[in-house]
Amino acid sequence: MNIKEAKEEIRHTLLAYNKKDAHGRYTFPRLRQRPVLLMGPPGIGKTAIMEQVAEECNVGLVAYTITHHTRQSAVGLPRIVTRCYNRKEVSITEYTLSEIIASVYDCIEHSGKKEGILFIDEINCVSETLAPTMLQFLQNKTFGSHSVPEGWLIAAAGNPPEYNKSVREFDIVTLDRVRRMDLEADLDVWMEYAWKKGIHGAILSYLGMKKEHFYSVENTAEGKFFVTARGWEDLSEILKAYEELGVEITENLIGEYLCRDEIARSFFASYQLYRKYGTDYGLDRLLDGTMPEDERGEREKMAREASFEERFLVTGLLLDGLNSSFLSYEKLDKETEVVYQELLHLKAFLSDKKEITALEEFIDVKKKSLAVRLEAELLTVEQQTQEELAIRMLEEYSLTLRKEHITDAEDGFERIRELFGEMTARRKKVAEQVKGELDRAFAFMKDCFGDGQETVLFVTGLTRNSHAGAFIREYGCEPYFACSEKLLYRKQEKKLQEECKTLLEI
Repeated sequence: MNIKEAKEEIRHTLLAYNKKDAHGRYTFPRLRQRPVLLMGPPGIGKTAIMEQVAEECNVGLVAYTITHHTRQSAVGLPRIVTRCYNRKEVSITEYTLSEIIASVYDCIEHSGKKEGILFIDEINCVSETLAPTMLQFLQNKTFGSHSVPEGWLIAAAGNPPEYNKSVREFDIVTLDRVRRMDLEADLDVWMEYAWKKGIHGAILSYLGMKKEHFYSVENTAEGKFFVTARGWEDLSEILKAYEELGVEITENLIGEYLCRDEIARSFFASYQLYRKYGTDYGLDRLLDGTMPEDERGEREKMAREASFEERFLVTGLLLDGLNSSFLSYEKLDKETEVVYQELLHLKAFLSDKKEITALEEFIDVKKKSLAVRLEAELLTVEQQTQEELAIRMLEEYSLTLRKEHITDAEDGFERIRELFGEMTARRKKVAEQVKGELDRAFAFMKDCFGDGQETVLFVTGLTRNSHAGAFIREYGCEPYFACSEKLLYRKQEKKLQEECKTLLEI
C-alpha cells in the first residue's frame, strides 16, 4: 500500500468510527474500533498524512513519539488513596491521569474539536518497561485506567525490524485487534505531493530521471546509508532558503540530507547543471514573452542538440517556472474570494445603516473575532493570513472613503465595489499572463522535442500538479488537452500490443 492509499483509508475509517445517529450518538461499536497500525520504512510520510487527514476532516490531532516517554508519563504517577470495602477503610494505589490522555483533553479544550486522532509514533520501539502499556493501549484503548475519549481514532506507526534493531514484535493477540497497513515508498504518489508542496524544481527534475534514487535505506556493518522522502523535502527547504540568501550550495550540504555518497554526488552535479541551464536558456523571459525571436530560435536549437540529461533538466525548469506562476495566480484568486465573501457580509451589515462610518464598527468586529479564534487556536496559518488580508483591504477601502469625503452608506459601498473591481481585474490580467506562459511553454516543447519523451515528462508533470490542474480546468489549454489525448492513445496502443504479444506466446 502506498502513502496516498493509506491516507484515504484512514480518512474513511475516521468517518466510519465517528458516524452518529439522529440523536447524536456514535453508531460504530467502540469495542470494534480497531486502532490503525502503519508499518513502513522511515521517512515516507506516516506523520504527514495524519496531519493532512486531521486538517481535511477538521478534527484535532495529538501526536507523540512514544520512545521519548517513560511508563510514568504514559500511565500516570501512583498515589495512595483511601477506599471503603465491606465497611472497612483500606489504602490502595491509584494512578494520576496519563500525560498523553491529558493532552487529548487539552486539545479538545483549546481547539473546540471534540473528535480527532491520537497518533503514537515508533510504537514498536518502546522500552521494556513501557511495552506492556503499549499492548494494553492497542488492545483496550486505555493508558493505565484512563480511556481515550469517544470520537478519537487511535493510530500508531512503527518501522519493520530491518530498519531498527530496537523493534519489538507484536504478538498475534495484539495484531488481531489492530488494522495493520504495510506501506511502501512510491515515487509517483510522492511527486503529486511534491508539486502541491512546491518542492524545489531541481529535485523534481532529478527524480524524474533517477527514479531509483528516491528512496534507499541500508543498515550494514560499514554504517547506515539512507535517502528518504523526508530527506528530499527537508533538502528542498534548505536549498530555497540558501538561494534566497545567496549562500553557496555545497556537496557537503547535500550529503547532510542525502546520506548516501553516490546519490549526494549525483544530485549535486545535477543541481549545478540545473542552475546553469536556468541562466543559459533564460526560460523566464521565454515564458513571459520578452525573449526576441532570434534568441528563441537559438535556445530551441540548443535544446534539440542537447544531451538526454540537459533536455530533462530544461523540461523541469519550464515546469518549475510555470508552477511559480500557478501559485501566484492561486494566491491572488484565494485573496479575491476571501475579500468578496467579506464584502457580502459587509453589505448585510450596512443594510440598516445610513453612515459609512459603520464600516469602522464592522472592521472592529472582524478584528475581535479573529483575535478570539487565534487565542483558541482554531485557525490554520493560511486561514489567519487570509483573514488578516481581508481586514487590511477593508481598512484600505475605509481610508479611501475618508479621503474622498464619502459619508453615505449606500454611496460608500458602491465605491467599495468599484475598488474591489480593480482587484478582480488584476486577477483576470494575471490569469491571461499565466495562460500565455502555458501556450509559449507548449510551443517551445513542440518545436524542440515534438512528441518525444520530454513532452511526455512535461505533460505528466502538469497532470501531477494540482495547481496546474486547477488552473487548466478553469481556463483551459488546448495544447495540453491535445497532448494528453495523444498520450492516452499511446498508452492504450501499448497495452493492446502487450496483450497481443502475450496471446502469441500462448
